Amino acid sequence: MRSLYTLILLLCVQQLQAQSLGRAVSNFDPPEAQYFFNQYLANPAMAGIDSGIHINATYRRPWDAIPGAPVSQTFTADANLGSRVGAGVNIYNDKSGLLQRTKVGLTYAYHLPLGMNAQALHFGLSLALEVQRLDYKNINGEVNDPSVSSFNRRDNYFESDFGVAYTDHHLTVQAALPSLIGMIKNDNKGVSGLTTFYSAVAYRFNTGTEITKIEPKVGYRGLRGEDGIVDAGVNVGLLDDRANVFGMYHSSGSVSAGAGFNYKSLLGIQAVYITQTSGYSTIMGNSFEIDLRLNIGR
Repeated sequence: MRSLYTLILLLCVQQLQAQSLGRAVSNFDPPEAQYFFNQYLANPAMAGIDSGIHINATYRRPWDAIPGAPVSQTFTADANLGSRVGAGVNIYNDKSGLLQRTKVGLTYAYHLPLGMNAQALHFGLSLALEVQRLDYKNINGEVNDPSVSSFNRRDNYFESDFGVAYTDHHLTVQAALPSLIGMIKNDNKGVSGLTTFYSAVAYRFNTGTEITKIEPKVGYRGLRGEDGIVDAGVNVGLLDDRANVFGMYHSSGSVSAGAGFNYKSLLGIQAVYITQTSGYSTIMGNSFEIDLRLNIGR
């Protein structure tokens, strides 16, 4: 009976990971920082795309401290190594209910100039180790149940992410295939809602000093076992790029808006408020995200 209870609990956890309300909506929503603040989060081709070393961190959680609600953190560091080569490290940790997922990846990128107007092609490949575990401490039941220990004894596994991009002074076009190995093997490791494809197009209008730039962006995310999501929004740079405001609409019904500040191109901070997906906000509530950046030698 206890084994049956634990099995049901595990199934509920997986269902919570998908945030299933009629149509599944993933708990593994990507950080909002990936759209403008730190594009390396979404595409390995963006590692080392600029000169210097870039260190970024994000923290995201629901506005209300609901037990078991999803909390995620990311850390990235990337650098341009010269000779058209970029490199990076990407660490992602997400906890939702009893399930915790950690992914640690290393990235190699190659940046190929094409012309005199900063035209370039970018290619990136990441190799990552991914770990999924259940939290024994918060299980409301028999922690020694073999179903729980069996889940945690599963082997860790490697994943690979691949991305490409085109950039010039104004236009950025990119596409990425996260979890490439799992897609080829058709193996989702029991987790639905993870991104299987990402693409985006952005165009930057340079407008002046007070309003420095206006950059609209449209993207599409394919999700494992769910409908794809369209992301559309705009980032506005202010005061010679010392500050910015941005907003994004996601076709899942979620809306995000944020503002940031840059200090001498050395330090950056961005705060984001995110409304929950349609049909889920009455249960989970809205969330917030804090993004930090340090640029060295830029």
